[in-house]
Amino acid sequence: MAENKNEKECNVPPLRFPEFTGEWKRCIIGELSIKVGSGVTPKGGESVYKTEGHPFVRSQNVGFGHLLLDDIAFIDEEMHLRQKNTELKLDDVLLNITGASIGRSALVNEQIAGGNVNQHVCIIRTKENLVSSFLCNFLLSNYGQRQIDSFQAGGNRQGLNFEQIKSIKIAIPSTKEQRKIATLLHLIDERITTQNKIIDKLQSLIKGLAVTLTTKGKPNTAISQCLECHSSTLQESKVLPNGLYKVFGANGLVGYTDVSQMNGDAILVIKDGSGVGTTSYAQGKFSVIGTLNYLTILGNYDLRYLYFALSVFNFQPYKTGMAIPHIYFKDYSNAKIYCPPLTEQKRIANVLGKLESKLLLEQELITLFNQQKQYLLGQVFI
Repeated sequence: MAENKNEKECNVPPLRFPEFTGEWKRCIIGELSIKVGSGVTPKGGESVYKTEGHPFVRSQNVGFGHLLLDDIAFIDEEMHLRQKNTELKLDDVLLNITGASIGRSALVNEQIAGGNVNQHVCIIRTKENLVSSFLCNFLLSNYGQRQIDSFQAGGNRQGLNFEQIKSIKIAIPSTKEQRKIATLLHLIDERITTQNKIIDKLQSLIKGLAVTLTTKGKPNTAISQCLECHSSTLQESKVLPNGLYKVFGANGLVGYTDVSQMNGDAILVIKDGSGVGTTSYAQGKFSVIGTLNYLTILGNYDLRYLYFALSVFNFQPYKTGMAIPHIYFKDYSNAKIYCPPLTEQKRIANVLGKLESKLLLEQELITLFNQQKQYLLGQVFI
């Protein structure tokens, strides 16, 4: 692709394939679509869904340019016929129109064509002059997302209505150029999908090996015998956007401070919220917010081994609280885990550590791929 330096052509993107010229035509989605609508959620909640039948797409199934079908629901023929007017066709554009995932968009593939959607997912069926995959990517670009966000301004979180979607402004080139742009972005999406599969397999391998290697003997050591628990009163609102030392929260790095709580290695354990019991490993000088505890070594044990052992430890029996689950060190600290001789601990930690380092590299790669996709979305649309 070439950078466009012709300032006279204002209706063209910053990056463009060199064989295409001429300005893009400015339109609105309503002019380029033959259908904008959504379905309804069947009465009865989860009980109406089947293990087979017609696919039923919910907002959690719509990702950033791809479908998330691990938890796809199904409805029977009778319910499908009641929603016949919202039956999905191949290459329909799906757009989430309510909730936290508003603005996510994906294309209907062969796996869900012939299915239906609920009221939180909008179907956009395009005319011949608008390539559906071009539209899908436009909606995910800054240009599309800014318009979607503008409809939610002023505290209005009721979601998008169909007239708002039809009014979204879009500039389009020829269908040939649309397809070439969409093909380029599709190739990046395929690489991201492949990378996600690599990461998933590595995570499964690490977890499986951690279970095998850290539970192959009889539990013989209480957690309190090898680890000491430390708590924090630091609130996330007090965390700085910049500073000398990292601050970790339930979702990883949340900011910085100029004074560290810890200097050395520690196991971080989420003690409150939906991720309760999730572990991670921190090194050097750092701090944590109050939803985490950090565990440090006691005695002649290998901290990395203990980290992998706790990463597959069953915290479920020690959870308390209904709305917001909690775990307390005093409750699970007397539970025993298997600790082999120190040399064996180090060997196991070394094996799993190398795999985890490989995982971190693969995760960095997918971050780069996603950044590349976001950059192109900002450069090939207007």
